[in-house]
Parts: sequence; structure tokens; C-alpha cells
Amino acid sequence: MKKKTIVVAPLNWGLGHSTRCIPIIKALLERDYEVVLASDGLALGLLTKEFPELASFELPSYQITYASDGRFFKLKMIFDSPKILNAMRKERKAIEKIAKEVNANGIISDNRLGIYVKGIPNVFITHQLRVLSGSTTQISSAMHQQIFKKYDAVWVPDFEGENNLTGELGHLDKKPQNLKYMGPLSRFEKKSVEKVNDLMVLLSGPEPQRTLLENRLTEELQAFSGHILMVRGVIEKEQTRQEMTLDSGTMLKINFMRSEELSQSVQASDFILCRSGYTTVMDLAKLGKKAFFIPTPGQYEQVHIAERLDKLGVVPSCTQEEFSLNQLERISSYSGLEAFSSGVDFDELFSVF
Repeated sequence: MKKKTIVVAPLNWGLGHSTRCIPIIKALLERDYEVVLASDGLALGLLTKEFPELASFELPSYQITYASDGRFFKLKMIFDSPKILNAMRKERKAIEKIAKEVNANGIISDNRLGIYVKGIPNVFITHQLRVLSGSTTQISSAMHQQIFKKYDAVWVPDFEGENNLTGELGHLDKKPQNLKYMGPLSRFEKKSVEKVNDLMVLLSGPEPQRTLLENRLTEELQAFSGHILMVRGVIEKEQTRQEMTLDSGTMLKINFMRSEELSQSVQASDFILCRSGYTTVMDLAKLGKKAFFIPTPGQYEQVHIAERLDKLGVVPSCTQEEFSLNQLERISSYSGLEAFSSGVDFDELFSVF
């Protein structure tokens, strides 16, 4: 009997969409599905490093960049919307061609709005049932929810009940019939690891904000006492390392890490300093880590998650402009993220195929 072929297509917007697809891809392979990768840029680069044996296709790029000033984030998104719509049209044509070429039996899109093929099961992964956009939240959320209707299933990587990670972002007053809460996703597995790093900095996200944060943290952490590991979130052909001497400590900068090495390093670190991207939150929750969040300026989703977890006394946070070394002292008075066990019922989810 021929294996079923599933195309997995994450959005290239930071690394979160591709990294949270890793446990899904592994689960598909364990259940004897053929998996084909489809994305672009860093997202595709990361997945091909994790799964070099899988066939992969490059999709048209959305060509998204953030405004260097977070106050202009929404304006920049509006300005870029014609490029996004054009990319959606192109990726729709591309995915139809790919699906025909590989004889696909199903499609999984992680937030790629143009990824949909008639005649086979289509799944959409999102934690943004509400798209927070300030004064236009109601409009952007309604538009997003309209897109869900054409999919056979919408998978939300969070808990359905009150004890959840996304709050209003991932929960609606009325649950659509095709929506399933799959539980938080993480590529990490908790292990007993000896401490190596006093602080780990995890960088990710679109430019120029990734570089702006790297430069600011490199400067602000100069007076840190201890050892810092900074993973820059830059996917390149080879892994590179740069040792830096601080006033009373050291910093090791690494351009990227594959999942196993990253999981080991996170668990070998006392605290994590990073963006409040949802995939990062899920990974840190899986490991029960203490952290400090700096949301991407102007990105309402990250601001909401950071402010909510700060208010709940779980993880402290501040804006990029407010950050200074003494902010890290707040970590000790917060509870940290609560570890969860992997409870995703992949057999039930994959029954859609």
C-alpha cells in the first residue's frame, strides 16, 4: 500500500512557525507518512537542516520586514499588504503544482494563507484566532476567521480550558466546528542537564528588529557577571562561534543551533532572555524554565503574551527601549513557566487525512 504524502508548509516569519512544525513532521514520519517540505527563506533553511532526507520546495516569499520603529509596525504591514496578497496568489499556484507533482494526500499550512488545494484534506495551524492589531482588531480578526472556513481542520497549539498560554488570542466565545485544540507543541524533551550558562539569549524574528535587539543586548549585557550563551537565530550554511570578553564575564555567540543542541543548551541555562514569540513560550513551558521577555516592538501578539504572563506573575517583561541589565533581577520573584507533558493525540489529528 502506497504511503500517504503530506505537504507541510510553514510561514517564513521568524523561526517559530517552522520550529513548531518539527514535532508534527516527526509524528507524521513515525506513522509512516511521506512528508514534503514547502516554505522559503530561513524557515525552509531550518527545516532542511533538521530533515535533510526530505524533499523540499521553495514557495514565493512574502518579503515581510518589520519597521525599525515599532510605532510604525501596523502602517508598515498595511504598506506591505499588496506584496502579501501577491505572494498569496503565487503560493496558491505553487502549492497546486507541488501537490500534483508529489501526488499529495493532504496539506498542512502553518499560517500561510494561500496554501490550500481543492480535492484533498487541508489543515491550518494557528494560535491567533484573534489577530490583535490595536484599533483594527475586530476587522483583522474577522478577516482571519473567514479564512478558517475553507479548511477541513484548524489546529490550535494550546490548551482549550482556562489554564492556557494564549488567553484571548487563541480562544473565541464560540468555537468553530472545524477547530481543534491540540495542546502546546514543542520540539524539546525535558532531561536532567548540568548547568553551563548563567544566562541564555535566544534571538529570532524578521529583520531589522532581530539585529536591533542583538546590538542592544550585546551592549547592555557587557556588565553581566557570569557566562552568557547567545543564539543569534541566523540560519547559515555552517555553524559559527564567536567568544567575547565582558567586564566580569564571557559571552559566546552562535549563529544557530539544531533542535537537540538547542534543547540541551536551554536546559543547561539558569535563565532565558528572549522574544515572547508563541513558539518560544511553548518550548520554555515544556521545560518549565524561568525567563525574561522583550516583545518585538509593535507586534501586538507578542506584546499581549508578554503583558499577560507578566500580569499573572509567570514571566517578567519590558519593552526593547526600557531594557537594562538590572531588569533581569525581576526574574527571581516570578514563578516561571509551568512544565507540561506531551499530550498531543496525533493519531486523532491525522485522521483528517
